[in-house]
Amino acid sequence: MRKLPPHFHRAALAAGTSFFMTFLVSGVSTWRVLGWDTAMIRNWMASWMVSWAIAAPTMYFMMPVVRRAIGRLIHEA
Repeated sequence: MRKLPPHFHRAALAAGTSFFMTFLVSGVSTWRVLGWDTAMIRNWMASWMVSWAIAAPTMYFMMPVVRRAIGRLIHEA
């Protein structure tokens, strides 16, 4: 299996994290509001796609900001 070059790490990490988090969060919130039936699954997929389209670029740009902020809070030995 071919692997991505190292310079894709930041984008792949942001895409993967946002993919799973929006998948989980939109699924749980939709299930809590609408229950679990066929119509819910169609609504959920639409909600998830919109959520991911917003979350992926946000993760890409915010990850370095959050990494620096956390770095200031953690005392290195």
